[in-house]
Amino acid sequence: MKNLLLLLAEGQSFSEKQMKDAVDLILGEDVSESEIAAFLMGLKSKGETVEEIAGIVKALKDNTLTFNRKFPNVLDNCGTGGDGSSSFNVSTTSAFVIAGSGIPVAKHGNRSISSKTGSADVLEHLGVNLSLSAERTEEILEEIGVAFLFAPHVHPKLKKIMAVRQQLKIPTIFNFIGPLTNPIDLDYQLLGIYRRDLVNVFAEVLQKLGRKRAVVINGAGLMDEASLQGENHFSLLEDGSITNHSFYPEEMNLPQFDNCCIKGGDSKENGEILVKVLKGGKGAHRDTVVLNAGIGIFTAGKAYSIKEGIELAKESIDTGAAYEKLTALIEKSRADRREAI
Repeated sequence: MKNLLLLLAEGQSFSEKQMKDAVDLILGEDVSESEIAAFLMGLKSKGETVEEIAGIVKALKDNTLTFNRKFPNVLDNCGTGGDGSSSFNVSTTSAFVIAGSGIPVAKHGNRSISSKTGSADVLEHLGVNLSLSAERTEEILEEIGVAFLFAPHVHPKLKKIMAVRQQLKIPTIFNFIGPLTNPIDLDYQLLGIYRRDLVNVFAEVLQKLGRKRAVVINGAGLMDEASLQGENHFSLLEDGSITNHSFYPEEMNLPQFDNCCIKGGDSKENGEILVKVLKGGKGAHRDTVVLNAGIGIFTAGKAYSIKEGIELAKESIDTGAAYEKLTALIEKSRADRREAI
């Protein structure tokens, strides 16, 4: 570890394999919290490269719960958080809309870190069991086309690094890579990030991770979701190439709403918003969800354009398919809990 820290102090970047080996070492028993802190701050000071981020992610994936099944055409739509918007759980709500359109969704998420309510908080409030085995999670994904992977549960070796992050109280690369570490092998990914300068970088990382198609988006007001407030910027990974784009809500035939219109609250309030949207409620919450779900549907290739994806998202809600995905996930995960008891 000492040699790695010396290299970082000299501003040297690591190859993908070097970084993977370094993180494998950190996840072991012989590295102290002070060494981990020095490593994270050394990376931050130097600036992380695409190869280094890919190496970190591959090491973390190798140290998760073991998921053995291969699922074709699976998507995740997890964002980084950290945008300070205090919005309701847009991506979590959107996940059920995407699944309702016929796209399998392996939703990776956590409890609240930078917002009032994380995806795990709101789903737990609604009755979803967060502590499923890898095997049962795979069964649910196959049976109903949507599953939730609770980050601390599927990444048990990250506890030491998380403790260091909490002590540092300074953003590091681990504030951004959560959405990249889904242990399910994904074909498609919609990733929201609040730093516009990292949009293209993370598209390149997803390219290295083998995604068939992906969108990395930074919303108006620097949200980690697509926003109805104004201009949205995104990178599209398609056929091995990355292109950069932007759009305004009116180009998608959607009204403009300020980001303050989609503020959320605690898990109870956000759960009520989620259910209301999936049951067909109108307004800024719904329009924000159909935009983000539409982009997810477009990302998975089921729509030829975001506009078409938005129409399919509306259909998923209005037919009741999206709400059925939520109730099915609650029922299946609760059944697993009863069996365990």
